[in-house]
Amino acid sequence: TTIKFDLPKNSKVTLEIFNILGEKVATLLSASLLSGSYTYEWDAGGLASGVYLYRLEARNQVEVRKMVLMK
Repeated sequence: TTIKFDLPKNSKVTLEIFNILGEKVATLLSASLLSGSYTYEWDAGGLASGVYLYRLEARNQVEVRKMVLMK
């Protein structure tokens, strides 16, 4: 799965993946990034099919999106 996002300003960014029960299954990113466009790949090869959520936090803003993993 590819997760894309844009940063209008330099900021500390955290990108985490959760299962539908709210348990964290991966942290893809936890770093300070410069402004610009970014793309991150999530390899879910070791996980079961189902619904997952990703949480992107940057500059005191949080975005949560749903993903469906089908194998």
